[in-house]
Amino acid sequence: MTQSDDTVRVETTVDTKDGAERVARAVIEHQVAACAQVSGPITSFFRWEGQVQNDEEWMVVIKTTADRLDALTARVLEAHPYDVPEVVAVPVVGGNPAYLDWVREETRAGGTA
Repeated sequence: MTQSDDTVRVETTVDTKDGAERVARAVIEHQVAACAQVSGPITSFFRWEGQVQNDEEWMVVIKTTADRLDALTARVLEAHPYDVPEVVAVPVVGGNPAYLDWVREETRAGGTA
């Protein structure tokens, strides 16, 4: 396993499958991410406006590079239907070197795909 200090995994949740797919497509089309996976439905529990709530949501997991994170966050906020959408990034500490190279290449103008 190879270490990667410049790749991040970003998560967000959206209230509909169509909305999640819209977010995923937006980050790929604008080349701020190499890959976005939509899964769900999931059930999220959270406190909002002073009350504990739960909703069915769809998760979008996005792979990008650390230097593209601000642009990716801006694109998610643009495409996202929530007032305060979750955008959480965690560093990737290792993985398949060829995959990590692909993530870097795809987040640059003129990627390989």
